[in-house]
Amino acid sequence: MKLRYIVLSILAVILSTGCATRPGGIASSTTPLEGHQYRVLGDVEGTDTHFALLGIIPLTGSNTLQEAIDDALDSEGADALIDVTVDFHWEFWILFSRSVTSVQGKAIRFKD
Repeated sequence: MKLRYIVLSILAVILSTGCATRPGGIASSTTPLEGHQYRVLGDVEGTDTHFALLGIIPLTGSNTLQEAIDDALDSEGADALIDVTVDFHWEFWILFSRSVTSVQGKAIRFKD
């Protein structure tokens, strides 16, 4: 009987955790490039993360695409991104969950 409860408890823990990934999209740039000359600075990645207790009680601020883009831009001091891809990732644990927005692309700086 006691072994049954242990097995059921272990099974409940295993089934209450997991993760999921969803592609967010692809864009040619984060700002219109027509009429502008620019210099490519290099590949960058930016993220924004949100933690929640029991999956519903927020522990940190919201998880936004704009914050992830700003993080990527700040890493190189860039003006915009080109060849942009976005991914969303969720992790669910027993007591908390984490959602991450990740942006990858090439950082550019406009020429004056």
